[in-house]
Amino acid sequence: MGDIIIGFIIIIPLYGVLIWSYFNPKESLLWGKRWMYQEEPEISDGAIRYIKLASLISVIGMTFVIILLILTQD
Repeated sequence: MGDIIIGFIIIIPLYGVLIWSYFNPKESLLWGKRWMYQEEPEISDGAIRYIKLASLISVIGMTFVIILLILTQD
């Protein structure tokens, strides 16, 4: 039971980052990299779609893994 609680504590910030990345893909793509550019870089639509899709798949995949871990817990 303690493993599940620790897992939730670790997973909650990761969910937050993935949800933020889904709703603000431009900001998440440039997070920590703005210093490399003198002007605001142009981000392609393909990169934005990729970030959104990867975030959505990660959230859904993590949810299934958590559910499976809870159901298989003895």
